[in-house]
Amino acid sequence: MLLPTSLVGSYPQPGWLIDRAKLSKQVPRVPAGELWLVPPEDLEAAQDDATILAVRDQERAGLDIITDGEQRRESYSNRFATALDGVDVENPGTAINRSGRPIPVPRVVGPIQRRNPVEVRDLKVLRANTDRAVKATVPGPFTMSKQAQDDHYKDEEALALAYADAVNAEIKDLFAAGADVVQIDEPWMQQHPDKARQYGLKALDRALEGVRGTVAVHLCFGYAAVVHDKPSGYSFLPELEGSKAQQISIEAAQPRLDLAVLRDLPSKTIILGVIDLSDMNVETPQTVAARIRRGLAHVPANRVAVAPDCGMKYLPRAVAFAKMKAMVEGTALVRRELAGK
Repeated sequence: MLLPTSLVGSYPQPGWLIDRAKLSKQVPRVPAGELWLVPPEDLEAAQDDATILAVRDQERAGLDIITDGEQRRESYSNRFATALDGVDVENPGTAINRSGRPIPVPRVVGPIQRRNPVEVRDLKVLRANTDRAVKATVPGPFTMSKQAQDDHYKDEEALALAYADAVNAEIKDLFAAGADVVQIDEPWMQQHPDKARQYGLKALDRALEGVRGTVAVHLCFGYAAVVHDKPSGYSFLPELEGSKAQQISIEAAQPRLDLAVLRDLPSKTIILGVIDLSDMNVETPQTVAARIRRGLAHVPANRVAVAPDCGMKYLPRAVAFAKMKAMVEGTALVRRELAGK
């Protein structure tokens, strides 16, 4: 299929499941159980229900590749990062977030190890509730290493490589459980490009060692709800041409990215962000189509997929659904144009 459509990962969680007002003010790095509105004994079942709602919305909108909407997560990274051995979340450390503020983060006090699969049950629930292709998402080793206080390794590269081993085991289990695509979220490579060049790519490839399956890497400038002024270009992107990942997911709509940079990724499929999540106005299909065409000026259609800029987690559900539907309709316009050539 030309121009397959999908979410980057997250979809709005229902207001009966999580306190969206509190959630809107944070991207938690440590457990934030106080956000959930359902008693602990009912939480898993409620998250299952929310996942099915997210799946049905994606199917109704017409997406080709379905995610679980990350309905069980307080943030894109903390569900996995805080489930690992070697991490103290009861006595958290401190790190500087992407807005320059100190926030609580996991404190690494011993060897990072994955004691058991973290997201495999999530993937199985997703796989059981759709007959379309499915995508799972995991936080990347470089990003997790930057979202932690290291009191054990005392070595940035060693910490990132330890996280990479945990991610590697998780990715292999997700493919074994039925994932068609696994996406690694590495937004902090953009935030720390020098460190990403020093050891971030090494950690990424360590996470993909021996993996058989389609892997995407997502880089972004941060959620539109918390990062308002975004640069117009990536500080780290062409370097991913040398990685083992087959797909690179970028945001291009809100930052009005100069898409000429995509020529520096000649072997990769580009998951092109065409939905601006900072704007509550819903794009028209024609606007989406125009954004796709700009990408096609630099990348052939057989190497382009279509998605929102970033996760839709912080949008009102009605807005998210309407934007998702416009994305599908805009993609259909371009497919018809390509078929007529």
